[in-house]
Amino acid sequence: MESQRRLVVVHAHPDDEASKTAGTVATYSDQGARCVLVTATGGEEGEVLNQALDNPDTRSRLPEIRRMELDASVRILGYDELVLLGYRDSGMPDSEANARSDAFVRVDEDEVVGRLVEIIRTERPQVVIGYDDHRHYQHPDHLRVHVTTIAAFEAAGNPERFPEAGPIWEPARLYAPKFSRAALSRMHDALVNMGEDSPFDRLLEGWDPSEIEPIHARIRLTPETLRRAREALRAHATQVDPDGFWFKVPPDLILELNPYEEYELLAARVPQPAEIVGDLFAGLDERHI
Repeated sequence: MESQRRLVVVHAHPDDEASKTAGTVATYSDQGARCVLVTATGGEEGEVLNQALDNPDTRSRLPEIRRMELDASVRILGYDELVLLGYRDSGMPDSEANARSDAFVRVDEDEVVGRLVEIIRTERPQVVIGYDDHRHYQHPDHLRVHVTTIAAFEAAGNPERFPEAGPIWEPARLYAPKFSRAALSRMHDALVNMGEDSPFDRLLEGWDPSEIEPIHARIRLTPETLRRAREALRAHATQVDPDGFWFKVPPDLILELNPYEEYELLAARVPQPAEIVGDLFAGLDERHI
């Protein structure tokens, strides 16, 4: 284990691991890294977006079905382990679900941080992936992942915090996946030029072109890792329209216009060797691996 690259990825809901970080995990899994997925909630508030599956039986069994979809996605991407925190989906702001006492956002923050610290100390990852502050998507569960993962990254190396969670471990870097405006604009323009409706309109609305986007890492997709990422997303059959948003852009166009998954560096104990790297583990020598 000491000579192996190790990656812990924290996501809010089932399907988030397939819409973000999927190609990255497929890449590192293929390289022999140990990849662990932490999923915070069961996605109980998700809608059935696939009309072919939208029926009373599916809606009544949605948490069970979403767990099966998650298991399938995890296998496709090559995760070594799935850790379920078991909290309830908080729903959108001001919703009835958001006010429930068992919603993820209502759980004591220290409890969540402590559980993440235990996972980090057990798995001893050099790299952790969480979320940024989600300025363009204010889902309460994503914001909670952002706050608690940063706190856990710092606390895992502090012997005074959560001593019951095991021997301390200091991850080298904490990243967050990004969807840059430049990348979305390129794909939007390509679809419009092809005479297709672009699903990126709503994402680009209200996005200040002068906003500086911190991109510190780009993991290159290959035809195979992109195929697996899309296959993992299709495994969440209740959550994606097979002819909808995520599949509007042909794979060859993605590989031509934006063959990367991009990341912001949120925190680092070991600096990157360059401003933008093509490897989240870049510059980590035997002391860290």
